[in-house]
Amino acid sequence: MIITVVDHYPKIPNPPKEPKLRKAIHAYDQGKITKEELEKIFDEVTQEVIQEQISAGVELITDGQIRWEDGQSYIAKKLDGAQIGGLIRYFDNNTYYRQPVIVGEIKWKEPIVIEDWKKAQKWAGNIPVKAVLTGPYTMARLSRDEHYKNFEKLVKAYTNALIEETKLLEENKVEYLQFNEPSIQYYPEDIDLFIDVYKEMRKYFSGNLAIYTYFHTVIPLKNRIKDLPIDTFGIDFVSRKENFEILKEFPKNLALGYGIVDARNTKLETPEQIADLIKQALQWISEDKLFVNPSCGLEYLPRERAYDKLVNLAKGVNLVRGEKR
Repeated sequence: MIITVVDHYPKIPNPPKEPKLRKAIHAYDQGKITKEELEKIFDEVTQEVIQEQISAGVELITDGQIRWEDGQSYIAKKLDGAQIGGLIRYFDNNTYYRQPVIVGEIKWKEPIVIEDWKKAQKWAGNIPVKAVLTGPYTMARLSRDEHYKNFEKLVKAYTNALIEETKLLEENKVEYLQFNEPSIQYYPEDIDLFIDVYKEMRKYFSGNLAIYTYFHTVIPLKNRIKDLPIDTFGIDFVSRKENFEILKEFPKNLALGYGIVDARNTKLETPEQIADLIKQALQWISEDKLFVNPSCGLEYLPRERAYDKLVNLAKGVNLVRGEKR
């Protein structure tokens, strides 16, 4: 078992701690600090959330995506052919993202996450950091296409652009790469296109390649997950309880990202509750193929509560480990 997280971590702590990132962004927008000064604050907050994850007991962390405005625009603004549009509601959350608007050929033009990953891995020391990208299928679904006017062409264009970033991650010996793909659950009829996307992606990455889904049911996809040329498939078992049905049929060739801590509700799970859910999975999934994590990213929670949830997640995993010794 590996204790991990999905992607983002809360940027702003609760009072009396200072919301220095919010203040810095506001000051930058008013022209009161330089880009370099803002970057310094981004670095400081990233180091804080890395240390919080490690302190909580997380064994495979992310950089917390502190620089990301949202999962789409952070990528789209670094690609040719995309502009950043207005605010759109993000699935069924009370959060919004700026919708990429496709106005020309989508092409990779500059590094997206590799420099963030390098910094995070340096600050994390011997704790592995996974690189996280929003996947090409979800990028396409959450964009407004004014250029290709063809969804499959749009998906392939995003795929080709993100392959260039994947190559950089491979060159820098990134061990874990995760693509977030919540949109595929809402359009299971696109599974053949989706599998084709990851057949291409697999050619360029030799490490642990993961797809994470959340917010919805995976049951319509259950017979095709085995066909994905990846190593790990992440599922949200909190939002839709019927997803537990997949445990007994989960493909033996894949590891499971087991999303069992509610990342959208402040109610705190006990270590014992978490341990019971892990034991349930271990009836069907071998221990070496289980990544235990929250249901999705943690930014929907107050920062202190996100930390508490990770502490209890680690305690729950260690309860099970202790019983197995």
